[in-house]
Amino acid sequence: MDINGVRLNFNKESVYLINALVGFIMFGVALELKFQDFRHLFRNPKPAIIGLVSQYLLLPIATLLIIWVLNPHPGLALGMVLVAACPGGNMSNFFTHLAKGNLALSVSLTTFSSTFAFLLTPIGFFFWGNILPITRSYLKSISVSPIEILVSITILLVVPLLLGIFFQIRFPKLTHSVKRVVQRISILLLAFFIIGALLTNWKFFKEYIHLLFGLVFLMNLAGLSIGYYFAKLFQLPKSDRKTISIETGIQNSSLGLAIVFSFFDGLGGMAMICAWWGIWHLVAGAIIATYWNQTSKLGS
Repeated sequence: MDINGVRLNFNKESVYLINALVGFIMFGVALELKFQDFRHLFRNPKPAIIGLVSQYLLLPIATLLIIWVLNPHPGLALGMVLVAACPGGNMSNFFTHLAKGNLALSVSLTTFSSTFAFLLTPIGFFFWGNILPITRSYLKSISVSPIEILVSITILLVVPLLLGIFFQIRFPKLTHSVKRVVQRISILLLAFFIIGALLTNWKFFKEYIHLLFGLVFLMNLAGLSIGYYFAKLFQLPKSDRKTISIETGIQNSSLGLAIVFSFFDGLGGMAMICAWWGIWHLVAGAIIATYWNQTSKLGS
């Protein structure tokens, strides 16, 4: 069967659930949102700019190069572009802390990418998706409106973000008590959702896992490597290099899944790339962060 002929086993309730999960994740981000995080970006512009360029320019370019060289199915290619356009994953701060990176820089970059994802993700997806013929022709064939996606993502991300900011201002003591719990619950719920999706549709994943694993592995490795060595090129300290590597390689594919099921009818190639990325980047992040944690102990 052609991979895009695959429609994963998701009903309307599942679509509502993934949208609710993304909203809940954004609510948790807003509980941690501090204006000093943005001030940190402006006060320390060099590592911040390098991190943003790595995530929003170099990762998509590397993704297009992988697509150009390997020429995967258009649905898989479009899924890769979508992941590259998503904001940094909400586990990046944890991995940065474990790796003994620059946590303040990590929080600042994650805050920026999450806050402005409602604009940057759809714009990035359609811009990068229209560069290569393989993805451009496919985008045209499925006739998805950029404006419709922009409006939907704005509602999906901005509303819970504003609610979280309101909650933080209105109930500061309660926010301090519950924000960690909300973030941990959101991560667990998302993990259960993705694992459930994999198990429910395992017959499809089993058939295409050799394609998914290779493409996601290469793209993730490119993101982690580019982030680290691009920061090294500008002589940033090792803690900043670790942070930018993780911020570039850990992407919030849950937003990608929400977009696929809301606008692409659970299109097989795109959905499986996003779902497998959601599993793999946690494995890769844990491996690289643990390695850096151990080497920093040896170095001390």
